[in-house]
Amino acid sequence: MAQVVVKRAMKFRFYPTDEQAVGLGRTFGCVRLVYNKALEARSAAWLQDSRRVGYAESSALLTGWKQREDLAFLNEVSCVPLQQALRHLQGAFAGFWAKRAKYPRFKSRKKSRCSAEYTRSAFTFRDGQLTLAKMREPLDVVWSRPLPQGCEPSTVTVSRDSAGRWFVSMLCEDPRVTALPAAPNPVVGIDAGITSLLTLSTGEKIANPRHEQRERATLARAQRELARKQKGSANRERARVKVARVHARITDRRRDHLHQLTTRLVRETQAIVIEDLHVRGMVKNRSLARAISDAAWSELREQLAYKCAWYGRDLVVIDRFHPSSKTCSACGHVVPKLALSVREWTCPRCAAVHDRDVNAAKNIEAAGLAVLVCGAGVRPQRRPPGGQSAVKQETQPARAGIPSL
Repeated sequence: MAQVVVKRAMKFRFYPTDEQAVGLGRTFGCVRLVYNKALEARSAAWLQDSRRVGYAESSALLTGWKQREDLAFLNEVSCVPLQQALRHLQGAFAGFWAKRAKYPRFKSRKKSRCSAEYTRSAFTFRDGQLTLAKMREPLDVVWSRPLPQGCEPSTVTVSRDSAGRWFVSMLCEDPRVTALPAAPNPVVGIDAGITSLLTLSTGEKIANPRHEQRERATLARAQRELARKQKGSANRERARVKVARVHARITDRRRDHLHQLTTRLVRETQAIVIEDLHVRGMVKNRSLARAISDAAWSELREQLAYKCAWYGRDLVVIDRFHPSSKTCSACGHVVPKLALSVREWTCPRCAAVHDRDVNAAKNIEAAGLAVLVCGAGVRPQRRPPGGQSAVKQETQPARAGIPSL
């Protein structure tokens, strides 16, 4: 069986010259303008004639826009990022018509991500030097890690974050990403929490670093300084960048910790079982929203998904309504209620004393084993004493997929 080569995006920071920064800023603006004008044209065609506009027609519209006197500046930047913006819009509409996403929205000058995508015809990569179209000098990239031997990037995405940092993401085929040998641990259940970021079915508890809480005083001070500045002034822009830098530092530390944690779990375990948490609904709880956001459970699941797919591991996601905390992992008895404040409880049937998180992780592992052994759609049933109606526990596996880049 032929080995599938994984396409992997490798992100590096770079420091543009003043001329390059001006050119890239102009490119970002043109990309945003083309995206918005194409979205406006598609929406008008549907509202007026109930007609869908495809990529080919949008590309023809772009040609006409370039010939207009008021839009002649579109010819000053590379045409490839503009065409890629139309392709991204086409993908957004494809997701909308397939009912996988909401209707595409217009890009904001202040809130949207500044980025431009270059395909192979719009850049040169030679001897470790990356030069983009319409630029005379190569980018000053900080190569924090080596590219795969003989690797040639197929796509380059240049971006600038809200803190003013510049990044280049290179999409490459990485032959080094292959299935790992059999792991020492066959399966592990994971219960996500706030006090402990993760609790494993082995009894191990991984502490929550609470990156946002550590920087909360610094962030509050920077936000107070921002609130005092006059809107539209240069001082307010400098204060905004300070706030953005604090947020970027928190995000980078959180992501780095999750990468180390998920890589360790994937290397040590053959099958990982997690819960399908409804994070978007849980953050509506105003008392726990900040702590849940700081834990970044969605980012954790995303990293586990694509790393399991890369390295030949199984990721099983059980149903969110599975009563993992209320079920005794020793005898299977389900208590009717268990307050969130109760961290330890005693089973009324078998008198077993349970740590709430460890017990939940063990039940998650058991549900995942049922899926791995019997297949998808399994509903293991446990009957409470007295022959009453069974409590159904539905589990469902998630096919680990590599996220689109």
